[in-house]
Amino acid sequence: MAAKNNVQVIIDGKVYTLSGYEDEDYLNKVAMYINNKLTELKATDSFKRLNKEVQNTLVYLNIADDYYKVKKQADLLEIETEDKSKEIYEIKREMIELQMKLEEAEKQIEELTEKVSVQEKDIIKLETEISTSTSLGMKRIQTKTESEGSFGKNEEEDIEIREVSVKEIKSEENSQKKGKRNK
Repeated sequence: MAAKNNVQVIIDGKVYTLSGYEDEDYLNKVAMYINNKLTELKATDSFKRLNKEVQNTLVYLNIADDYYKVKKQADLLEIETEDKSKEIYEIKREMIELQMKLEEAEKQIEELTEKVSVQEKDIIKLETEISTSTSLGMKRIQTKTESEGSFGKNEEEDIEIREVSVKEIKSEENSQKKGKRNK
């Protein structure tokens, strides 16, 4: 327990010794508050005309009035502080929930990024296979064409053969269409 402090103060022109566990500055502030309240009240003419007992009672009442006004403010601040504490708690709770959702979303993004990476590798692999298959197929066609020889003796015969083939295909398509119409 702290040591008791004794401080001599002047209140209303008289010397008093205040004792308490509070520090000397605090005890001096208390005495100064009482002196200020007395000075305030003595400034009014009606206070000066009252007897000493009534004056003291008015001082007590004014100090009690100040106390209850400050206490009311303190109570309101306490309620406000409790409300703010509840708001802070709710905000922290929401923040934790959002943090958890963010972590979950980041995990999903990571998983999807891995899937995309795997699929991109698969696409590259398939494109390589297609490219390899196509180039092998082209080599087979070239080899087959080279082994069979040329279609015609000159370029004009090749063109004629192709034209005949296109004519034959068109006439076959037309006959198929006529067959469908007759049904």
